[in-house]
Amino acid sequence: MTREFSAGGIVFKKQRIINNKQKLVWLVAQHSQHKGWVFPKGLIGDHIKGESSSDTALREVEEETGVKGRILEKLKKPATYFYIWQGDKRFKTVYYFLMEYESGDIEKHDFEMSAVEWLLTEEVEKRLSYKSDKLAFQEALKIMKNYE
Repeated sequence: MTREFSAGGIVFKKQRIINNKQKLVWLVAQHSQHKGWVFPKGLIGDHIKGESSSDTALREVEEETGVKGRILEKLKKPATYFYIWQGDKRFKTVYYFLMEYESGDIEKHDFEMSAVEWLLTEEVEKRLSYKSDKLAFQEALKIMKNYE
């Protein structure tokens, strides 16, 4: 069994909705291969030897979604799961970071994602495909209470 370590971002921004009220929207993406809705992430050190988990998370968010984020906090509990890749069972650990949107355009996402969207808080868990991402999102929401 192969072990993998990835890092990614749970990115939010404040968006004006009806009557000039502000609501949070969250960045989610549909993976081009498995079609699942996920938070952007990628392997630590697969492009840059010695790259930190936070640098990987920032780079992967920008590459996969076209968005630059600013890290607020690292989630305390990493997401973990098993999957099969080319007949090899893999155990993946993902370190997620809560990020605030800084700039960028979701239309400029790369080929790894077939779609990228901003969703209201109440829509995110319904859209996410995997329990590990849903649990990470619940932790991110708890952390957000410190920033309100």
